Amino acid sequence: MTPMIAAEHHTFKQKALLWASQFEVCCCLDSNGYTDPYSGFEFLLAAGVNHQLSALSGIAFQELKALYDTHQNWLFGMLSYDLKNEIEELSSGHSNHLEFPDLFFFVPQYLIVIKKGKIEVLIGDQEILTSIESHSANSKEIVKTRINITPRLDKATYISKVEELREHISKGHIYEVNFCQEFFAENAAINPFEMYQNLVQLSPTPFGGFFKIKDKYILSASPERFLCKRADRLISQPIKGTSKRSADAAEDENRKTALRNNTKEQAENVMIVDLVRNDLTKSAVPGTVKVDELFGIYTFPQVHQMISTISCQIKPNLHPIDAIRNTFPMGSMTGAPKIRAMELIEQTEVSRRGIYSGAFGYISPAGDFDFNVVIRSILYNATAKHLSFQVGGAITYASVPEDEYAECMLKASAMIKTLESAE
Repeated sequence: MTPMIAAEHHTFKQKALLWASQFEVCCCLDSNGYTDPYSGFEFLLAAGVNHQLSALSGIAFQELKALYDTHQNWLFGMLSYDLKNEIEELSSGHSNHLEFPDLFFFVPQYLIVIKKGKIEVLIGDQEILTSIESHSANSKEIVKTRINITPRLDKATYISKVEELREHISKGHIYEVNFCQEFFAENAAINPFEMYQNLVQLSPTPFGGFFKIKDKYILSASPERFLCKRADRLISQPIKGTSKRSADAAEDENRKTALRNNTKEQAENVMIVDLVRNDLTKSAVPGTVKVDELFGIYTFPQVHQMISTISCQIKPNLHPIDAIRNTFPMGSMTGAPKIRAMELIEQTEVSRRGIYSGAFGYISPAGDFDFNVVIRSILYNATAKHLSFQVGGAITYASVPEDEYAECMLKASAMIKTLESAE
């Protein structure tokens, strides 16, 4: 799975994002050249606000439905993991250092896409392409600071918490849970645009993106699709199963084969496939939920991943926002059974997830949509100068805590390298 990007498009995308980042709100969604049978676009860039919704958990999905129904236009936005508290009787008690809203969507002033290799302006006039070509960075330079990355958990505490979760599994409380840990930096001054470019260069992924909401930024190198809708079809592609890449081609191929045949990774993956199938039945025409691909192996710059694809035919007249709500939060970031896993996540983790393990993406006027999973992402509050990223993995009874910690550090590697290179 090798991304192919035309050189002229690469330059255009950089210039376009630099232009868009002058607005208070913008959202960039970029496949980074990866081909995908379900994507409608290779690149989308929404900038400026005609209408917006910023909401806390409570009636956020209801308000989003009203926004969509009122405008019947393109919407770009983000869904925080903490919306779980609206969907189920759950809570989030950890400190909110980043202060993202639980839900934010906007109708853009400008929308530019690349589709089938062609640059198109869908909202706004063609003259903005000239503005983009001539746009240059503001001369005001951000005074960068040394970024001191601190883990919220030390290794010993992480390992003891994995053992605690394995104990819950042995008692039959859950089968699998996604356990995450946070790395953060205080008094961090960065240039988000430059940081994102560095991250994408180091780790291009099919569901990456840049999201700016005033002083808050998501810089994402996500490899995972949460959910997309194409006409009458819903598609989800959870990731469960990770293997480190090798510089040696033969060894790298051996690692792919080993991942494909790893019974522990298969067990983790199939549990989440079953969970996603169950979530999709809430939106599906009966009998249409199917597994299109089980245990597919896909290659990214740092890792090989095991990805499965599940789809269904959507019920006629089901509101597209309800289809999103019915599967949120995504099973790959929770566990099984889903509600009990989320209770244990809140009990065991020491950081608020917030937008991490949430999603961002777009909804079209026709009701099609595509949302990623916010993983492998640097989150930044420029006013508070607080920077954070989280990583995690699936814990089952077969998990070896030291191996799970090593997998977390592997997933964190691109973000750590990006932050270190910024100094």
